[in-house]
Amino acid sequence: MILTTTNSIENHNIIDYLGIVTGVAINKEAISMGFSMSKYYTKLQNNIETVKEEAFQSLQNNAAKLKANAVVGIKIEIELTASNYAMVSVTGTAVKVAV
Repeated sequence: MILTTTNSIENHNIIDYLGIVTGVAINKEAISMGFSMSKYYTKLQNNIETVKEEAFQSLQNNAAKLKANAVVGIKIEIELTASNYAMVSVTGTAVKVAV
């Protein structure tokens, strides 16, 4: 599946727009701040990376349910909740492109 932040795919024609799809994931483990800021930032970075991959997988699964072979116009939002849980939301438009 082709994933892109742009609204078109170079050398591919969009045949059909199938709808908006999202993928949301939240870290199940709260990130606690200790005395070492470098350890906190490293843990935060690793957690966001893991959650982002889960959100993208969810996005692709939702697009596949619509029989899409690409998602264009992807926007990514990363939030740290008040309880220090990392949450990632990925939104885009599921499309069918000529291959």
